[in-house]
Amino acid sequence: MRESGRVLVLNATYEPINVCTVRRAAILLLKEKVDLIERGDGDLRSESRVLASPLVVRLRSYVNVPRDSSKRRITRRAVFARDGWACQYCGTGSNLTVDHVIPRSKGGPSTWENIVASCAPCNRRKADRLPSQINMHPRKAPRVPGPDVFITVASQRIPPAWRQWLSPELA
Repeated sequence: MRESGRVLVLNATYEPINVCTVRRAAILLLKEKVDLIERGDGDLRSESRVLASPLVVRLRSYVNVPRDSSKRRITRRAVFARDGWACQYCGTGSNLTVDHVIPRSKGGPSTWENIVASCAPCNRRKADRLPSQINMHPRKAPRVPGPDVFITVASQRIPPAWRQWLSPELA
């Protein structure tokens, strides 16, 4: 039936804004709030209707999405998604935690630019030291994520049909 059970939701301007369940997408289709853009394998059936299984839908009316980075809440999953679900010190993808590059004990803020994904062993090894003190520097400089990163928070595995709608770094 469905590859991931998730549906990419595009704004009326075709920019990705959310991921929802197939059930939610079907309800939006039935209420004529969205148009079907990409169809999945199989159909959704009820007693009286057959509906194409959605993979990508587009809202019929524009929804204003806040662009202000300060309004993007920092969550563990969002940090992991931004950092590609990998430790920024050694590259492993298991046992992830978050680390303040400049430790809070040394005045480091809890901002996107100071938080990275880190595996537990690297986080323990770095402890409350500065990167220069222990020669542990993040592989990529931490930054405020683009809006697309929240798509990977909702769905770690990106179906091929979504790739054309997402920024190249996520596709």
